[in-house]
Amino acid sequence: MTKSEIIKQQCKTLKLAALSANLDTIVLQAEKEHFSYLDLINALMDSELEHRREKDRERRTKQARLPLCYNLDLYDTSFPNGLETKRFKQLRELTWLEQGYNIVFMGPSGTSKTYLAAGLCFDAIEKGYRAYFKTMEDLVKVLKMKDITRSANAQYKRIMKAHLLAIDDIMMFPVTRQDAVAFFNLVNELHNKTSLIITTNKSPKQWADLLDDTVLATALLDRILFRCEIIKLEGESYRLKNRKTFFENQNELT
Repeated sequence: MTKSEIIKQQCKTLKLAALSANLDTIVLQAEKEHFSYLDLINALMDSELEHRREKDRERRTKQARLPLCYNLDLYDTSFPNGLETKRFKQLRELTWLEQGYNIVFMGPSGTSKTYLAAGLCFDAIEKGYRAYFKTMEDLVKVLKMKDITRSANAQYKRIMKAHLLAIDDIMMFPVTRQDAVAFFNLVNELHNKTSLIITTNKSPKQWADLLDDTVLATALLDRILFRCEIIKLEGESYRLKNRKTFFENQNELT
């Protein structure tokens, strides 16, 4: 067995997958460029660390459960929804996340609320944060099942350790008193520890109506809005304005 094979076997035992895979290439480069011993070790360690960072990013992206559209590099900043390009760029800098602020995207359907929330989640993941995306419906299910199923419990524990939680379509539908209390308890636990991104098409007054409990709605809003930027989106639905059709000539149907 050659020295290279012995080292690769040692890498396998130590679970250094990238170091093993890149060993021959890096050693060859070291011979050509006359690396010092420390330079060689540094190159090998960098290879392994970069591999692990990429795997960690992939894992966090998968766990975030983002919707189909989340790449803000493809976001159409020319679409008139009330969000200026300068403000959009500031949101992507994530200084609000570093400072522990919440973001509320409020507006009618189709004004990019979900896209923006998911995209900012992905940006946070790319920068090393633990971020998760949940619809209000999915989040309520997790809260209901966390003491019953292992998967719900695992999701709940990840949420409790998150740097950022995006909650989509909050208060779109009425919720039961029990679910509302469970949701309040979650927000209360995350308060001052985890930043929230909220998307909603309802005003705070409508939240109280849907919860049928002014006191609970006030307490919930108090925690969400304490350190928060409210961004009101407006205009036509992007999806309807850019609706696709499989007919080559729409006029043929009329």
